[in-house]
Amino acid sequence: MSIVYINSAACISVQDTLNENFFHNLKLENSTQVLKAIEPNYKEFIPPAASRRMSKTVKMSSVASKYALQEAGIENPDAIIVGTGMGCSQDSEKFLKNVIDNNEEFLTPTFFIQSTHNTVAGQIALGLQCHAYNFTYVNTSSSLEFSFLDAKLQINDGEAEDVLVGSTDEQTDRTMELYQLNKTIKKEENLPVDYLNSRSEGVIWGEGASFFVLGKNKTKNSYAQLKDIQISSRLDLEETQQFIEDFLAQNNLTANDIDVLILGFSGDAKSDVYYTKAMDLFENSALLYYKHLSGEFNTASGFSTFMACHILKTQEIPNVMMINDLKKKEIKNILLYNHLGGNDHSLVLLEKA
Repeated sequence: MSIVYINSAACISVQDTLNENFFHNLKLENSTQVLKAIEPNYKEFIPPAASRRMSKTVKMSSVASKYALQEAGIENPDAIIVGTGMGCSQDSEKFLKNVIDNNEEFLTPTFFIQSTHNTVAGQIALGLQCHAYNFTYVNTSSSLEFSFLDAKLQINDGEAEDVLVGSTDEQTDRTMELYQLNKTIKKEENLPVDYLNSRSEGVIWGEGASFFVLGKNKTKNSYAQLKDIQISSRLDLEETQQFIEDFLAQNNLTANDIDVLILGFSGDAKSDVYYTKAMDLFENSALLYYKHLSGEFNTASGFSTFMACHILKTQEIPNVMMINDLKKKEIKNILLYNHLGGNDHSLVLLEKA
C-alpha cells in the first residue's frame, strides 16, 4: 500500500483553533456541563441568505473545509468523505417539532431535507461544484476513522489523489436535556471534573468540526503520514493491551517505538479504565489526553487528530495535554486511542511526514 499523507488540518472547536496562536492558548474546560464551539464570523465565508438556512454543523464544516482545502492548495478534491455521529441534529429537532405542532399536516420539506446526515458532505460539494465521490459515515465515535479508512483505500486504489475528509457534530437543546436525563452528561454536583482521577460517571459534552486533506503526494505543508487504522466495536477490558499490541505488531512496531500516546480520557469513571489499562503498556512514551480541552462527543477524535498533526509538525507538546513528564527529543510516531462510553474503540497511527 502506498503512503498517504495528511497535507492540511483545520478545526473548529471549543478552543480558538482557527487562530494561528491557538497551540499556546489552550484552556482547560472542566466546570460546565455542555461546551459550545468558538465559531468564526460566518459572513466572511458564507453569504448571509445561505447562512440563515444552514444548521450549525453545516456552517462549521463549510468553514473548516475551506481552511483545509486552502492550506492544501486544492480547489476541488477528488472525493469528499465526512464522518458524523449525530448529523444535522438541529434540523432534525425542528422537523420533529413541526410534525408535532402541525398534527402531521401541512409540513414544509426544508427541515426534513436538511436533517439527513449526508447534508454536510452534500453542501460542501454544492459550494465547490464538486461532482466527485461523496460519502458520509455514521458510526458513532469511529465515524472519522471509517472516513479515513475509505480515503486511504480511494488513494491506494488509484481512485483519487487528494481527498477531503472531515468529522462534525453539533449540540441541540433537547438532545442535551435527554443526555442529562440518561446520565450521559455529568451532574452539576460532580463538577469541576478531574479528568484523570474521576470517580463519577458521565462526561462534559462538546462539539466541533475537523477537516483534513489526505493526499498521495507529500507537500511542503504535510503534517503526517497516516500509517494505519484499527477499529473494534466491542472490547473487553482484559483485551485492551492485546488489541493495541497486535495493531503495533501489524506495523512492525512495539510500544517502545511510540513517542506519543494520545488517550481520550473523558472523566467518565466507568469507561476511562480502558485508557488506564492502555497506559501501562507505554512506560517510555509521552502520555497525553485532550477531552478536557474539547469535551466529549461522537467525533471528538477529530480534535485529537488535529492536535497530533500539529505536534508532529512543530515537534512541541502543549503542557496542558501532558499526563506524565516524559518528553522525547524527536517525535516520530504518535498513536491515538479513542472510544465512546466503552464502545467503538479505534487506534490511529501517525508518523512524521
